[in-house]
Amino acid sequence: MGDFWVFGYGSLMWRPGFAHVETQRARLFGYRRALCVRSHVHRGTPERPGLVLGLDRGGSCLGLAYRVPGELQPEVVGYLRERELVTRVYLERTLPVRLDGGETVAALTYVVDRAHPQYAGHLDPAEAAAAVAGAVGVSGRNEDYVLNTLTHVHALGIRDHWLERVAERLGGLPEA
Repeated sequence: MGDFWVFGYGSLMWRPGFAHVETQRARLFGYRRALCVRSHVHRGTPERPGLVLGLDRGGSCLGLAYRVPGELQPEVVGYLRERELVTRVYLERTLPVRLDGGETVAALTYVVDRAHPQYAGHLDPAEAAAAVAGAVGVSGRNEDYVLNTLTHVHALGIRDHWLERVAERLGGLPEA
């Protein structure tokens, strides 16, 4: 069993939680990073849902690709399924990503299921900020999640103008 790749675009970039032997910046075409998943556990409640990131159709997304040794595949895939598929709002896919060096690899990726009740659809930055502001779940404040993600995106030299506009409305745009 050979090595395999995992693509991270949100919290997997700053907290992958699994063993890997290589990390590279990578671009996934056909999907964009978006606050499009209503969170009623980790970053909100059923009464006051927050928003977390999903990969939604359209555009492209810069993130990180992690190369995982093949012998760890059962353990890592099990961990990712437990983490990402709790409410089944994400669909597990193997999609091509282009690494910074130009090579294209197949990467395990989690994209939003547009038919799922937690799918929030396309929100403008003001709508997304309003949903995020004040939402708190078992993993903490929703604002912290958004700003932490943006801080890590910026640290990697990645600009996400839509997410930056959301952060501006939250009053906490980190340094780019």
